[in-house]
Amino acid sequence: MKDMKKEKIRQILKSLAAPVIICLLILAAVLFIINHKNSNDNEEAIVPYSYEGGEDTVVLENDKLKLEMDPLTTQFTLTVKETGKVWRSNPENAANDTVALPEEKANLQSPLIMSYAVVTGLETTYDTHTYSTANQIYNITQDGDSLRVDYSLGDVIKEYVIPPVITKDSLDGWLSKMDKDAVNFIQQYYKKYDINKLGKKDNKDELLANYPILENNIIYVLRDKTKENVRKKMEQSFADAGYTYDDYLADKAQDMSVKNSDKPIFNVSVVYKLEGNDLVVEIPMKDLKYKKDSPIYTLTPLPYFGAGGQDEDGYMFVPEGGGALINFNNGKVSQSSYYTNVYGWDMCLSRDAVVHNTRAYYGVFGVSEGDNSFICTLEEGSPYASIQADISGKNNSYNYVNAVYSICQREQYDVGDIANSDVYEYVPSLPDETLTRRYTFINSGSYVDMAKEYGTYLQDKYGDSLSMNDDTSAPVAIEMIGAIDKVKQILGIPVKRPVKLTSYKEAADIIKDLDESGVENMSVKLTGWCNGGVDQKLLKSAKTIGALGSKKDLKNLVKTGEDTGAKVYLDGITQYANDSNLLDGFFSYRDAAKLISKEQAKLYDYSHITYAQRENSDHLYYLLHTNLAMNIADKFADTAASYGAGVSYQDMGKDLSSDFYRKNTHSRQSVKSLQEEEFKKVQSEGTPIMINMGNDYAVPYASMVTGMDLRGSEYTILDQCVPFYQIAVHGRVNYTGDPVNIGGNQENEVLYSAEYGAGLYFAFMNETSFATQKTLYTDYYGATYSAWKDKMVDICTRYNNELGHTFNQEMVDHENITEDLSRTEYADGTNVYVNYGYSDAQTPDGKTVPARDYLVVR
Repeated sequence: MKDMKKEKIRQILKSLAAPVIICLLILAAVLFIINHKNSNDNEEAIVPYSYEGGEDTVVLENDKLKLEMDPLTTQFTLTVKETGKVWRSNPENAANDTVALPEEKANLQSPLIMSYAVVTGLETTYDTHTYSTANQIYNITQDGDSLRVDYSLGDVIKEYVIPPVITKDSLDGWLSKMDKDAVNFIQQYYKKYDINKLGKKDNKDELLANYPILENNIIYVLRDKTKENVRKKMEQSFADAGYTYDDYLADKAQDMSVKNSDKPIFNVSVVYKLEGNDLVVEIPMKDLKYKKDSPIYTLTPLPYFGAGGQDEDGYMFVPEGGGALINFNNGKVSQSSYYTNVYGWDMCLSRDAVVHNTRAYYGVFGVSEGDNSFICTLEEGSPYASIQADISGKNNSYNYVNAVYSICQREQYDVGDIANSDVYEYVPSLPDETLTRRYTFINSGSYVDMAKEYGTYLQDKYGDSLSMNDDTSAPVAIEMIGAIDKVKQILGIPVKRPVKLTSYKEAADIIKDLDESGVENMSVKLTGWCNGGVDQKLLKSAKTIGALGSKKDLKNLVKTGEDTGAKVYLDGITQYANDSNLLDGFFSYRDAAKLISKEQAKLYDYSHITYAQRENSDHLYYLLHTNLAMNIADKFADTAASYGAGVSYQDMGKDLSSDFYRKNTHSRQSVKSLQEEEFKKVQSEGTPIMINMGNDYAVPYASMVTGMDLRGSEYTILDQCVPFYQIAVHGRVNYTGDPVNIGGNQENEVLYSAEYGAGLYFAFMNETSFATQKTLYTDYYGATYSAWKDKMVDICTRYNNELGHTFNQEMVDHENITEDLSRTEYADGTNVYVNYGYSDAQTPDGKTVPARDYLVVR
């Protein structure tokens, strides 16, 4: 009997378990919502600035520059004293632009444009002309050599000179001076309060707190929802009755209530400094104020600085590839505007599709007008920037280039069928960083002089790391492909196994062979030498591949490089985990970087057909947590040094990504700083460094940069491609373009290298292309050494004989003579003519440059 009772009780308790759990979950959700709501309700109110200064021009001046700001608009002119050239923050006649719509006219008159977003992803743009200076919700302060403009941006209610609170006796006095229509009109917009006759819904304590005069007076309070057109009409009636601003201030002082608006308001501060011949512009991120439900999404300071009109001649410089020019008023109004991400995409931000990756490996843009120009160099905060440019005749009558910063990054949630709109989560807080840019003014309209000025900036910043080299022959980069992975059947089970393309010993033999064939100044990158091959597993420790040979063979390979004057670099991936699991020391929950949503940073390849993620493909990989990635990079440099080799970072110095790991968040700027510190450390220890692509902060520490994007994407809106970046660094850093033999167009790669002062780059394997069949590595089809050796030696021999002496010199001039013919000049007077055309071309002094070839004149 007792057992039956116990069993019955057990069944009852069991049946109650599920409802109890559900109730607890509901209670937890309710508590979360309440706490979340309370946290939002407790947000500190954003206090708008107020301009109380005069109308006198605000001046900031040193011995080189003079900045004069109109305090009523915050627009300014900047005069270069040596030449008298005047640069304007905004076009002079923007308000009268015949092309621009009203909203665009407001943008043209704004020294700052901001956008904010909400949880659905909807973006709204605020300009300082309409949403700040017009309402005088800003402030200007000058402190020594700096000028600070504090903007509040918001759709605020304009202040009208009408009593917000007034006693009955006072109101009756003013109404007695108005006609009957005005009295009837005004009375309907005031609410009467009598402390002895309050309504049921009136809160006595709250009313007394808001309006203390109510205790002894009958009062009238202006209704909150009174529209602006009504307030304006009331203002006129009160003014006609003799109501003054002093009367308004006296009545306003009786109003202790806090008027809350549903419309968001934002505070942004911009600091201007003059440093020699430079204008430095700063935006402290700690001073950005916004509500969490409407975060600042983008900021564009000085969007139209130096903009050229339709009657002006000039061009804009943009960092596409080595550099590109967009002529003012080029008439390409049907083409898309120019846009590129500085340092490419942040891999810790998800994206559904990729049509085209935009990237600039240095953050510089500029404008040239006549015999004057400027460059703008992005400093702190450059990883958040994108550079954009457009021509006149589209949205307005001006040609402009600027940089826009992404402030509060966001992540889209997949909410499926439970919501009718997108849902986004934004970063919860901002780092204590300062968005900094430097405008340098040049007394020349030449892009060559602009590039030289940038080179001087880099030399001053990096010192001995960018000293001139002593090369007497053309640098040649050789990538040796060690092993790739291929699926094999083992006991009927498909298993990935490394397949040898070039063993350590075979790589050594190739180096010897090239040295004996007269190829000099070689930098040898050994790719796919460890941890499974080219699709390298997590690099916590580097393990050689048995199919390629022993550790002794690897050391002998490095020794062969030393004996022949070549430097061997061991290549590795330090920021990603490819095809890795617990057996490889990779635990994704612990080791992967986190997205804003706190999901693991899983990465996929993208389809060339649909442009969408290939989520069903076998190639899933992870972005590593920043701390782990930097630790791996440091240990890998030690590993390379232990073999006597240099270290080749396949990804660091090219890819730059943030990490939203909950307890250890890293902004993209902080990761940039960490990478730069690691490069500096490795260089100081004497280990040579090789990198890919070459972001500007990494290049000074590299002995060789491979795969530098020389020409970029030749967008239709561009008018010329120029070696701007190469002019700045040539003779100080060795760099190459893409591999000649597998880059797609062999002739073009050599011609690009000749014009841009680059070394030559080849990728080789000892096996034939048959070894890459039925793999994902068909890019290596043209990499068989035996098939390419003779042609490669011929290309290198000629290139070195004619151009080898230029690699320890500065590039001093460049011009595009025609659409197909360019000229590059070096410090000793050597001129290199490159003809991209399919027929012979003539130089200005009558020399013939063969079709699809280069000519060196000493």
